[in-house]
Amino acid sequence: MSETRLLMDTYCTITIHGDVSPELLDGAFLLCEELEALFSITIEGSDVWRINNAGGLPVTVDPRTIDLIRSGLVFGELSEGMFDITIGRLSRLWDFSGEPYVPSEAEIEKARDTVDYTQVIIHGDTVQLENPDAWIDLGAIAKGYIAYEIAKFLTANDVTGALIDIGRDVVAVGGRQGGDPWRIALQKPFGNFGEWLGIIEVKWASVLGSGTYERQFENAGIMYHHILDPYTGMPVITDIISATVITETAVLGEGLSTIAVLVGSERAQEIFTRANGFIGAVIVLDNGEILKIGNVEFVNGG
Repeated sequence: MSETRLLMDTYCTITIHGDVSPELLDGAFLLCEELEALFSITIEGSDVWRINNAGGLPVTVDPRTIDLIRSGLVFGELSEGMFDITIGRLSRLWDFSGEPYVPSEAEIEKARDTVDYTQVIIHGDTVQLENPDAWIDLGAIAKGYIAYEIAKFLTANDVTGALIDIGRDVVAVGGRQGGDPWRIALQKPFGNFGEWLGIIEVKWASVLGSGTYERQFENAGIMYHHILDPYTGMPVITDIISATVITETAVLGEGLSTIAVLVGSERAQEIFTRANGFIGAVIVLDNGEILKIGNVEFVNGG
């Protein structure tokens, strides 16, 4: 059984092996909607929206929001601030989901001054931003978290083989029918739709990717992409154009894949070694070279 729905501004596909009720699939999609309603920066009344609009006051939020924010703060420490969940003012300023727009230096500087993950205060079930002008944006890790929560929901309901794909962020529950591993196709950076870099085979693992090719636009002959350097406020420039990471938990993979693009291949490999739950990675460099790191079953495409 497989179904695709448009959620979180992307396609969410859930595939389940075995005899399951349609209600179980509906429950998985409802969980996705429920979590999006907590984590979205744009949905009025979401936990993140309320934190961002509280003027620096503490806000009581769902425990799952606390969990995801804590993960974001860990990634901030791991990357020495290159991954920063308080990048919300910058990410909304650029707004790659809307009309292409290159902000002015003054606008970027004003937004950049609000970015500092160390000013996020968690106390009990409340979250507070010490800088009242700061905004949290969990978009870089929310899809992975939600996909993994759906996987947990399915396994709790006796599902032993399933694939959750939210915008090509994938969590594999068990293997395919017959016990074979799931085969995950990796999009070729800057290639045509359906042009694959290669295939990753996994069981009981998460496959998450980030890349400079995913959301971008051209202005005055310059290409701008959506992965922003919190220190400059501009799209980051490193030697990585695509990073796909295989991990035990999806939020870790989503965080590490974004960190890799932000810090470049040398620092990324050092960070991978310090991340508990890292399995392997496939990295595409700007010179076309493909790096295979750790324990990864990867077959190059054509």
